[in-house]
Amino acid sequence: MTDPALDAEALRERAVASLITARDRTTLLTSCVEEADLTAQHSPLMSPLVWDLAHIGNQEEQWLLRAVAGHEAIRPEIDGLYDAFEHPRAERPGLPLLPPREARRYAADVRGRALDVLEGAAFHGTRLTEAGFAFGMIAQHEQQHDETMLITHQLRRGPRALTAPDPDPVPLYTGPAEVLVPGGPFTMGTSDEPWALDNERPAHRREVAPFHIDTTPVTNSAYQAFIEDGGYDEPRWWTAEGWAHIRRNSVTAPLFWRRDGGQWLRRRFGVTEVVPPDEPVLHVCWYEADAYARWAGRRLPTEAEWEKAARHDPAGDRSMRYPWGEADPEPGHANLGQRHLRPAPAGSYPAGESPLGVRQLIGDVWEWTASDFLPYPGFRAFPYKEYSEVFFGPEYKVLRGGSFAVDAVACRGTFRNWDLPVRRQIFSGFRTARSGDV
Repeated sequence: MTDPALDAEALRERAVASLITARDRTTLLTSCVEEADLTAQHSPLMSPLVWDLAHIGNQEEQWLLRAVAGHEAIRPEIDGLYDAFEHPRAERPGLPLLPPREARRYAADVRGRALDVLEGAAFHGTRLTEAGFAFGMIAQHEQQHDETMLITHQLRRGPRALTAPDPDPVPLYTGPAEVLVPGGPFTMGTSDEPWALDNERPAHRREVAPFHIDTTPVTNSAYQAFIEDGGYDEPRWWTAEGWAHIRRNSVTAPLFWRRDGGQWLRRRFGVTEVVPPDEPVLHVCWYEADAYARWAGRRLPTEAEWEKAARHDPAGDRSMRYPWGEADPEPGHANLGQRHLRPAPAGSYPAGESPLGVRQLIGDVWEWTASDFLPYPGFRAFPYKEYSEVFFGPEYKVLRGGSFAVDAVACRGTFRNWDLPVRRQIFSGFRTARSGDV
C-alpha cells in the first residue's frame, strides 16, 4: 500500500515544478522586449502582454490564495480589470492596467504567498484541493497564457526578440502516408487524470467506424500544391461560410506567408525565411483545413477519431494517457514547451508514435478536427462555467494535440482546445482522414 505522505510529497513536488516552469516562461516572454512592447496592443485579437502578466497573477490569487487558503484579497479593486469576460481583448489597452513594473511585483507577491500555501496544503477534503487540482489548474492556466503571449510575439512587428534552437534534423519521412484505425468502441475522455479539466471528463465509451488517418500532419509542400492548383479560387472546396470568409478577407495563403517570385516566404518571430517544405503547415484556419481536405478527396477527422488514433491500444483494448503510453512527455516523444520556435519536420519523434503507428499527435501543431465543441455525456462544469460551458455549441471547432508552444502540463491525450473557425493566428495545422477499411 502506498504511503499517503509520500503521495502528498510527490504531488507537492509536481505542483512546485509546474508552477516554477510556467513562471520562468512568463518571465522570458515579458522580459525580452521593451516596456512599450508590453503595453502596446499588437493585434486587436490579442491583449497587451502586460494584461496577460497581471491576469496570470490575479487568477492565481483568486484560486490559490482566496479559494484554497481563504485569504483576504490583496488587490480586490483590480479583479474587474483582469476578468476576461468583462472586457473583450480589443478594449483592454484602454483600461487602467497595472504598468509593467507593478504587474511584475503583484504577480511575484502572489506567487510567493501561493508557494507558502502549497507547502502546507492538504491534497484532500474538497474537490478543488483533491490531488492538488487547484495548483495544477493554475499551472495550466499560466502556460495557456504563455502560449497566448507567444502568439502575440508572432504578431508583433519588429526585430526578433526570442530565440531557440531548431528541432534536430531528421531523414525525410518515407513511411506509410496513412494508418488504418480499426472500428469498434474505445474509451474517450478521462475520469481519473487528476489535473484534467472539466471538458475532458468523464470517461465514456464511443463507437467509431473504421477509418484511415494521415500518419503525419499535412506539410507545407502538400499545402502549396493545394494553392498552386487554385484551391483558394475554387468555391467547390469550401463551405459557404468559408468561401465568404476568404473572399471577404482576401485570404490566399496561410497567415504570415507571401510569395516572392517563384517561392513562398513566411515571417516567423521577426525573421523572414523560405517556407520549409517538410514542416507541418501552420497558421491555417478551420475553413482552410476543411477545404484542403475536400480538395485532397478526404476530410478532417472527428474529435473521437482523433482521440482513438492517439490513445487506443488495440493489444489491450485500453486508452492510454499519451500515444506512447502512460509516461509523462520526454523530449524524444514530442515537440512541446517552447523548446523550439517551430514545428519539427513531418515524421519526427518515432518514439512518440501511437500503437497504430500515427506520429506527431502530440506537439508541433494544434490539429483542427471536424467536430463542434460540445460537452461529453455526464459533463459537470468545474470549478466555474466560464472555462468550458459557455463556449459549447456549433460556433467553436475542436483542436487536439497541442503545438510546440504548449507545455506538457497543459497537453495530454484527452486535452481539448477550441476556437472559432476563422482563427489563424494560433499555432494550428491539421491532418486528414477518410472513412472505410480499404
